[in-house]
Amino acid sequence: MPENNLKNYALLHMIVFIWGFTAILGALISIEAIPLVFFRMGLATIFIGLYFFAIKKNVRTDSSSLLKFFGTGIIIAVHWIFFFQSVKVSNVSVALVTMSTGAFFTSLVEPFFYNRRIRSIEIILGSIVILGLYIIFNFESQYKLGIIYALMSAFLASLFTVFNGIFVKSHDADKISFYQLGFGTIGILIFLFFQNEFTSELFNLSLMDWFYLFVLSSVCTAFAFIMSIKIMKYLSPYTVMLTINLEPIYGIILALLIFGEKEQMNVEFYIGAMIVFTVVLANGIIKNRDQIKNKIALKSKRKK
Repeated sequence: MPENNLKNYALLHMIVFIWGFTAILGALISIEAIPLVFFRMGLATIFIGLYFFAIKKNVRTDSSSLLKFFGTGIIIAVHWIFFFQSVKVSNVSVALVTMSTGAFFTSLVEPFFYNRRIRSIEIILGSIVILGLYIIFNFESQYKLGIIYALMSAFLASLFTVFNGIFVKSHDADKISFYQLGFGTIGILIFLFFQNEFTSELFNLSLMDWFYLFVLSSVCTAFAFIMSIKIMKYLSPYTVMLTINLEPIYGIILALLIFGEKEQMNVEFYIGAMIVFTVVLANGIIKNRDQIKNKIALKSKRKK
């Protein structure tokens, strides 16, 4: 592997490691999920805005696109609220393992927007994932609410991923993120206002909470996002996909080291988790193989 690729691969692992740390920060921050996401999205929007200002990037876009970004921004906000709520009511391990189902929700949602049939292999792999979750749910029933929240979060993640797959064909990925984070912040702000919770008390946080929020919004959100886009210029999507699948593993290992006994689960949990991880990995490999076959077939048609 060329030295430049090796550096980029190391950077990719660092980014995935940072993403794995997101759930840890969610558990460490003492405030509830909704204000947590409000601060995360708001601060990340500011940081990305400062980045755009530094590179003198034009952020203008048309009104119809703004409406789409507003809708998906709200979806992202609710997705993160459910995710952090899952961490709060269960633990990091449960939230991360359950969130791994996002790829299979995407397999079910994607055909409706890309006008294709649901493939039988997707149904089979999805059924195996359900088996893994059943094992976890059956033996870790005290965490069932956390599992439900994480499943809702994973479904919403699949929705905005599909939408962004469409948006990125005609808009810059960093500009999409800037608007979605900003609109998500506005959406939560409106909710807090009508709940009479947008008061000075909202900003009365401990010094450690502000520190964790700064790390979450700057390093784990703004920095990781911008760097992940740059990485795509040098590494194949397949390499990126395989590495991103390590995120829950990094997160669970970190959680065990930081929180100790709170994150220790029954053997059945890890059996179910391994089933989910294995199927997610197999799904990525199959999807990559299909993409390669499609590209080869397309090249053959062009030559004829």
